Amino acid sequence: MNTGQSNILGLIAGQGRLPFLVADGAKKAGLKVVCIGLAHSAEPELADCTDVFLPGVPTRPAAWMRKLRKHGASRTIMVGRVAKTSMYTPWRLIKYMPDWRAIRIWYWRLRGKDKRNDTVLCAIADELASGQIFLEDSTMYCKEHLAGEGVMTNRKPRGSVNDDIEFGWDLVKKMGELDIGQAIAVREKEVIAVEAIEGTAKMIERAGQLCKKGGWTLIKTAKPNQDMRFDVPCVGPDTIKGLADNGGKCLVVEKHKTIIIDKPDTIALADKLGIAIVGH
Repeated sequence: MNTGQSNILGLIAGQGRLPFLVADGAKKAGLKVVCIGLAHSAEPELADCTDVFLPGVPTRPAAWMRKLRKHGASRTIMVGRVAKTSMYTPWRLIKYMPDWRAIRIWYWRLRGKDKRNDTVLCAIADELASGQIFLEDSTMYCKEHLAGEGVMTNRKPRGSVNDDIEFGWDLVKKMGELDIGQAIAVREKEVIAVEAIEGTAKMIERAGQLCKKGGWTLIKTAKPNQDMRFDVPCVGPDTIKGLADNGGKCLVVEKHKTIIIDKPDTIALADKLGIAIVGH
């Protein structure tokens, strides 16, 4: 496989802090970072943290590929959420008209297949590879932010929480096998809420509404056959604030396969707000 110039890394960036962590880690490793910032998703400040910053439209992968190849970035990482709400704005058909690569992904690579996250992302990765853009492990340059094993906070799980962890772990793994979601909320060996398409933050709010007495545990895992190129589970300060606001008392994540955004700050915030963080 021709992976191009080894000192250049492509970055296809969506929302959030994770693209910043990847860019920072890659630059510390001595790489030049060429970033495609997806419209209405990537933070403008990312331009200051990368060597080349180029705008990209989420529905036009042919343009991403052309720009990355022009700058010698065949090795590429794709991270960050994509803001789908912008696709329902006026003039959306013009702004987000798919290119021929997007049409190939949807009507050829995905023909007869389901449209779950893993299926779609693998189709995108295969299409990129056909154009000599190869997606790599998204944690490669931010491994210091991966969850460790055991209790990571000064605060430790209390009472029956350990029983809830053992009870919920296998259940959330089975959800991962089905590619439904990666998180559940548990209290006293009862499932309060299950993550689906709404995402973890909304599920946390729902768990708080359903369990007014609080004291519940959020368990978030990688999928059983997690492809580390994309959709790696992430938690961060917003997760901790959401738990604190909605009665959650413990966050359990999969060790070595979950990214804790700005890990030291997130752990410090959890201690301040009385949330235990455990790597299982």
